[in-house]
Amino acid sequence: MKKALLLALSLSVMGFAAQAQTAAVKPANAQTKVAGPQIQFEEMKYDFGSIKTGDVVEHTFKFKNVGTQPLVISNIGVSCGCTTPDWTREPVMPGKTGMITAKFNSAGKIGMQNKVLTVESNSAGGNAMVALVGDVKEANAAMTAAPASTDVSAPADTKDAKQKTKIGDNKIKAKKKAS
Repeated sequence: MKKALLLALSLSVMGFAAQAQTAAVKPANAQTKVAGPQIQFEEMKYDFGSIKTGDVVEHTFKFKNVGTQPLVISNIGVSCGCTTPDWTREPVMPGKTGMITAKFNSAGKIGMQNKVLTVESNSAGGNAMVALVGDVKEANAAMTAAPASTDVSAPADTKDAKQKTKIGDNKIKAKKKAS
């Protein structure tokens, strides 16, 4: 009798444990709806590669409201005045998409750039950030790397030889005395 009761109790405990484990498993691609608005970007960072100083880069970040209420972007803060944002101004309904377009003017910039845009909205996740990144090269880099050319206008055996040196577009004249 004790064995039968113990067996019945063991089977019922295992049955409840098995049921609890299967209820907790969710598919990996399942999206959980958030109460309220929730912003989700297709990409958080855009790498524009290498550009020349003075070039303007424009990129559009697309997002989706995966929440249950309308999403409203109130402001977009930028890390520098060289970046100007424009965005979807009307509320983005649940399941719908919106856009943020960012223009980066590289005038006066050289080297690696990381321009962050802070998206202020009513999203349940709080503020979000997206970024433009890339390398700005000097526009006239080819001119500064030009080799110097020398033009000797008089033979070396004369008493006062004149020498012209050209560096890039600049000419330098020097008078050299023979020894």
